[in-house]
Amino acid sequence: MKKIILTALSILALVSCQSDDAYENLNRDPKNPTQVDAAFLFNSATKSLVSQMTSTNVNTNVFRLLGQHWTETTYVDEANYDFNTRNITNAHWSELYRDVILDLSTAKENTDASTKLSAATKSTRNAQIEILSVYAWANLVETFGDVPYSQSLNPGTYVLPAYDDAATVYSDLLTRLNAAIPNLTDSGFGASDPIYSGNTANWKKFGNSLKLRMGIRIADVPAMSAKAQSAITTAISGGVFTSNADNAALKYESAPPNTNPLWEDLVQSGRSDFVIANTLVDFMNNLNDPRRSMYFDQNLGAGVYVGGPYGENNPYATYTHVGDKLLEPTLPASLMDYAEVNFYLADAAERSISGTPASAAGFYNKGVTASFDYWGVTGAATYLLNPKVAYATAPGTWQVKIGNQLWLAMYNRGYEAWTAWRTYDIPGFNLPAGSGLPVPTRLTYPISEQNLNKTNYSAASTAIGGDEQTTKLFWDKN
Repeated sequence: MKKIILTALSILALVSCQSDDAYENLNRDPKNPTQVDAAFLFNSATKSLVSQMTSTNVNTNVFRLLGQHWTETTYVDEANYDFNTRNITNAHWSELYRDVILDLSTAKENTDASTKLSAATKSTRNAQIEILSVYAWANLVETFGDVPYSQSLNPGTYVLPAYDDAATVYSDLLTRLNAAIPNLTDSGFGASDPIYSGNTANWKKFGNSLKLRMGIRIADVPAMSAKAQSAITTAISGGVFTSNADNAALKYESAPPNTNPLWEDLVQSGRSDFVIANTLVDFMNNLNDPRRSMYFDQNLGAGVYVGGPYGENNPYATYTHVGDKLLEPTLPASLMDYAEVNFYLADAAERSISGTPASAAGFYNKGVTASFDYWGVTGAATYLLNPKVAYATAPGTWQVKIGNQLWLAMYNRGYEAWTAWRTYDIPGFNLPAGSGLPVPTRLTYPISEQNLNKTNYSAASTAIGGDEQTTKLFWDKN
């Protein structure tokens, strides 16, 4: 099942190869079992999810470019929002469906079928599976809009899966999270859990923090305001991240094959495809932001940072490079972190959903401080006294203040940097120098879906308002 891509062609191939179970059993080699252990599948799916969200290989992940933290040097198609030449949207789609969601679904089936596990362990394992599954599904909805959901994992019945309404899917995902979190009662996958090694308390915090994020995502959708408020309040009462020690992060090793994907893309490959974008460098220079010393290299001289014009053919030697910390093979990669959570808490306070607007400044300060601490940078207190940064005096509405600092804190978290911009419409992004195209608010559906699942693809495209990069999704209301 590992290599099944959930498009019509692969589904047809799967269906055509099905055979009677009795005959199939005769062909099974007991020394080479075909049923993969649930723990192995869970571990593999987790690593696939983290790698997909962390990699900077332009064939699979362009989110640092979409968030305008980085830009390109020689090959600039992606910074100019050409994602179809390399079939990038298909890479993200198939990776989440095939190597994450499908593997997690199979891990659940194998967990349920086990005769050796206790009821508590099965329940906990399935809750861990659900949290990661919801994370992946939410990402697909937030990225594409309507997606195949209810029919997507049943190729025997649904050869060409229909697309489900994105808001309906999102609502169901929150229901699934609510059901899963209370079932975290023992170590679950234990040592096979590459994020928390089976720490139940941390899994609960991760589940609640994810629920908080999802509640904030839909807070501006009038028809979902009650759902959003419930998600936010129950997440906070259930317990979200309280320090960087809680971060949902995967630790890497110093030698292949378990090194950070950034090291593989930037060091092992020997490539010099990226420089820091002027969008980010100019913004941080204006604030005299101390995090520049860790985010960026000082290849132009001590304390000198110059960003490459976004979308331009930028000579590598001319502009600021990625900081050394990001080139370490052991750098952990996060799915969610404490800084992010604090900015969501500040948002919730401003909406008077949890606390009052007066408490937003405290969460904002904690978010900035958590980012400094994570990167090992001192001076957060002084930085927060800068009139351009201090919550009371920083320019703009509360959305502008929170959005700007969330975007800065999500460095090395390209997807969340892009989504911070989509959520708060801040900071102002540059148009790419080559194409001049507007910044995408979503990824278009994979070409494979257009060709192989055309009827359902067409219905989904119409439902969301057109399969365009600039179509705003249901949750993007600002």
